[in-house]
Amino acid sequence: MDKIKIRGGNQLSGKIYISGAKNAALPLIAATLLTKDLVKLSNMPILSDIKSLNNLMLELGTIIEENEEIRAHHTSKTYTYQTAEFKSLIAPYDFVRKMRASYYVLGPLLSRMGHVELSLPGGCAIGARPMDIHLNSLEQMGANIEIKNGYVVADAPNGLNGAHIIFPKASVGATCNILLAATLAKGETVIENVAQEPEIADLIDLLLKMGAQIEGKNTSILKIKGVQELHGAEHNVLPDRIEAGSYAIAAAITKGRIELEGAVADHLKAPLNILRAMDIKVTEKENGIIIDARNADMQGQDIMTDYYPGFPTDLQAQFMALMTVVPGASMVTENIWENRFMHVPELIRMGANINVHGHASAIVRGVKKLSAAPVMATDLRASFALVLAGLIADGETVVNRVYHLDRGYEKLEEKLRAVGADIERIKEED
Repeated sequence: MDKIKIRGGNQLSGKIYISGAKNAALPLIAATLLTKDLVKLSNMPILSDIKSLNNLMLELGTIIEENEEIRAHHTSKTYTYQTAEFKSLIAPYDFVRKMRASYYVLGPLLSRMGHVELSLPGGCAIGARPMDIHLNSLEQMGANIEIKNGYVVADAPNGLNGAHIIFPKASVGATCNILLAATLAKGETVIENVAQEPEIADLIDLLLKMGAQIEGKNTSILKIKGVQELHGAEHNVLPDRIEAGSYAIAAAITKGRIELEGAVADHLKAPLNILRAMDIKVTEKENGIIIDARNADMQGQDIMTDYYPGFPTDLQAQFMALMTVVPGASMVTENIWENRFMHVPELIRMGANINVHGHASAIVRGVKKLSAAPVMATDLRASFALVLAGLIADGETVVNRVYHLDRGYEKLEEKLRAVGADIERIKEED
């Protein structure tokens, strides 16, 4: 398995282009299953998760064309998807086990074809993430659902019907899945307590271009009037706010200055406010954000994860890495996932002073220095936290199991090297 080697101590300075958002791109790909026509998605990130979902789409019968798109400072991918007819309505275990977001095909297949068999999904081991909300909502829309031999087997031979659905909690995955299902359902579907992340709005924008009738974008209630069919469209994936936030922390932890080209400040209000409270200069531009920590007199800050627009759980591990070397004590409270402190033992191996209380909170007391050590990545965002620690640790840090990083960070070593990091990938045989 590949490893990443980092020699710490360099102050980062320069510009990083923010790629298209992984968490937007995945449901957008699934949305292309709702039409027989061609759908073109541009500014797609180059990630293993995209490749995994594309492989599943090919298995279902989608024809995919891939092109490179060269822009001013970066290269991205453009994909066209067309599913005129299906060769399978089964999402097999070998595909779904690699990536939890494969479940996004559930709503579109059931809505368009009336049948789907989906292996129960895998993904990062950050706690139980059951599909109960998805399945209960689809049952309210008239689907018959059984769990057989590790598969969700769902039938709606006469199509799905509109329903009034109230989510018990704001789930991004369930919001996407039920939104996708409702576009072709008979009648009107009302979904209350939906997630309001920017990636949801991006999905709605594509569906509207395809002819869907949706009201309530950026609110907690969505109203979807089902249509008989959707048509093709073209769409540009929004920038990845989690990638932007991660590199913002890289600027902070190295006391450097990084311009995040393409980042949208409105999507990162809570994290940017934390950085400002730490005396870090944050400049919002029309097409980016500048993070300047060169003269910052940083102090520890408390962090509490919450649903958007609160502090994102996907930046919790990275901010904890920053707090390990900031004077004072910080309380980090994780309110979304119950097992998202798996990076803590690895940071402690590097000299961090962290005490975990139960499953939901940790006290971080800043130390003067971290020391390099071999560490093990446990999930996608925790992996980046270890990279951040390596950027300022004395000596040479080796991060193992970096396939997690490849799921969500495009060209990580390239981007960090371009702003002055001493970082390289070591390719090794399994």
